[in-house]
Amino acid sequence: MERLMRHVIVVGGGAAGMMAAVAAARAGSRCELFEQNEKLGKKIYITGKGRCNLTNACDPDDFLSHVCTNRKFLYSAFYGFTNQDAMRFFEESGLKIKTERGERVFPVSDHASDVIAALERQLHASGVQICLNSKVKEILLEPSGETAGEKGKSKEKEAPDGKKASEEKRAAGIRLSDGRCVFADAVIVCTGGLSYSSTGSAGDGFRFAAGAGHTVTACSPSLVPMETAEPYPAMLQGLSLRNVSIRILDGKKVLFEEFGEMMFTHYGVTGPLILTASTVVQKKLQEHPLSLLTDLKPALSLQQLDTRFLREFEANTNKQLKNVLGALYPAKLVPVMIERSGISPETPIHDISRQQRQRLVELTKAFPLTVTKLRGYNEAVITRGGVAVREIRPDSMESKLVRGLYFAGEVLDVDAVTGGFNLQIAWSTGHAAGSSAGI
Repeated sequence: MERLMRHVIVVGGGAAGMMAAVAAARAGSRCELFEQNEKLGKKIYITGKGRCNLTNACDPDDFLSHVCTNRKFLYSAFYGFTNQDAMRFFEESGLKIKTERGERVFPVSDHASDVIAALERQLHASGVQICLNSKVKEILLEPSGETAGEKGKSKEKEAPDGKKASEEKRAAGIRLSDGRCVFADAVIVCTGGLSYSSTGSAGDGFRFAAGAGHTVTACSPSLVPMETAEPYPAMLQGLSLRNVSIRILDGKKVLFEEFGEMMFTHYGVTGPLILTASTVVQKKLQEHPLSLLTDLKPALSLQQLDTRFLREFEANTNKQLKNVLGALYPAKLVPVMIERSGISPETPIHDISRQQRQRLVELTKAFPLTVTKLRGYNEAVITRGGVAVREIRPDSMESKLVRGLYFAGEVLDVDAVTGGFNLQIAWSTGHAAGSSAGI
């Protein structure tokens, strides 16, 4: 008897959803992709400041070390579709890519829209039916039994409580906001988390999961900028510092220390270093403020930096301090450093004491700020928390509780540091879910 083509529904047209739909269609299913917005990939448009850091080109064996939450769960999905596979996928889709500092991968054009266009080409080539402006309100469930494409067959899989999945429920389809119901053999939930609500992320996937009996772990903004107590960041707004190192301390205990790039904002600090640090200090910051020390010249020791200051001062002995420090700091930073040092900006260099010079050196090696809180979901790159992975099959992303129900992407309780790793999680889990649901 000829096997009936499976029908797969993907809910959410973001990174994971588009990849899941392509994979499901390539596996031989009839796939429909439902997106509530007027276009696909709305969040992708704003990632990487509109450039889209689509993955990281690090050695695949090193990739999982950059995952913060539930890295072991990702092992099967990642090695089923690695970062190298993702780069090959996009190149075969006609997207030219490049690798920048930190092994971050971007489109050569620096346009996130080109990443979405590449995915759309694959969706169309695979025959995926795209349904825009189509908000899903509910995942339809029914007692598990024969599915449209598996009459007479029973896949008895173990649920977490030891019961057979065939004794539980299965995903039967979706109900849309206009009341229409669409039935299918499998439903893949790729609705994202709570970050960047302007793109439509409202936690719908968490509601769908809870309604199906899944545990949803506590959620919070992650990879997010920090607010500081001092007024100086507002004076430095827009200033980006490269090749600096930061330490975040709880008293004398160092919670985070790393080298890279940061930027000042009207409320505090942001940039790759700060976003990565936010994943580490999040819990402790909920208890009390933390100290942030920035080494503006990490390549120089205190002694080497003092020698550098002395050389600059000796060459400009009759100039005022405010007119000399421009050779040592970005222009925006000069008045702040002077104010923090307590030295009058009009002081002639020949009147600067050794102690005052030392104060500037120490301030340069440990520019202090007090971090008071993290920013909210609207500025968070991702959501930490989500569908508990102990209830998800790591090889297929299928629910252990409901047959034919799959989850992929940010809706899962999996997250990583900045640098293209979180989008790769979306590609890998989406590919695993679509490949499994489609057969």
